Amino acid sequence: MTNPQQAQTPTHKPRPWIDLLVSIVIPSVILMKLSGDEFLGNTWALVIGLAFPLGWGMFELVRYRKYNFIAVLGVISVGLTGGIGLMELDARWLAIKEAAVPAVIGLAVLLSTRTRYPLVRTLLYNPSVLNVDKIHDALEAKGCVAEFEARLLNASYFFAGTFLFSSIMNYVLAKWIVVSPSGTQAFNEELGRMTLVSYPMIAIPSMVMMIAIFWYLWRTISRLTGYRLEDVMAAHLVHEHEASKPSDRASGSK
Repeated sequence: MTNPQQAQTPTHKPRPWIDLLVSIVIPSVILMKLSGDEFLGNTWALVIGLAFPLGWGMFELVRYRKYNFIAVLGVISVGLTGGIGLMELDARWLAIKEAAVPAVIGLAVLLSTRTRYPLVRTLLYNPSVLNVDKIHDALEAKGCVAEFEARLLNASYFFAGTFLFSSIMNYVLAKWIVVSPSGTQAFNEELGRMTLVSYPMIAIPSMVMMIAIFWYLWRTISRLTGYRLEDVMAAHLVHEHEASKPSDRASGSK
């Protein structure tokens, strides 16, 4: 039976273009172009610019009930950025904050390997993407559980490494770009520029690393179980794939 709680909660579907627009493009434009006294001014440009990613993050948390550690830390990160600007703290605190957030996540990934619930399972090897029960049964049948767990531990180390990369790059980027005192128009413009530049310089390489780690995991699963990807996709993904087939054939016959 379907849990009423689950039935009422909308399914979260990735919307990368909306995420990019709301979290990167709009805040950057506001901070870089509207911080002058003839427009919003320093304070209001900072408040309104950061309200977009902060509001979007909180909306996603409440709407889809994704109260996971990383999502909450992301909302806190945006809030801290606003606090540094509004309280006119030294700009070096921004660099420290930019480095600290991914560093904390990476440390959490490492510490989680000592628990029953490593974060790599939650984020990469989870029932919303893969049929983990079917995979585990096949691993047990072939006596490969220990080898897979060792590979999963390696994936956790690689995963933590992506956050170490983000931490170092965030610090370097913040120190390089944001050099003006906080609470000034120049600070807002530099913050907007840093936000814009961070996507191609940090987010995209980190995404490539994440894809490579997932591929490493998948190749391990395929080698140890003999399954193809479509054999162990999560049930809802299989259903969506099958449901799309009639429409594909119908469109092809026209």
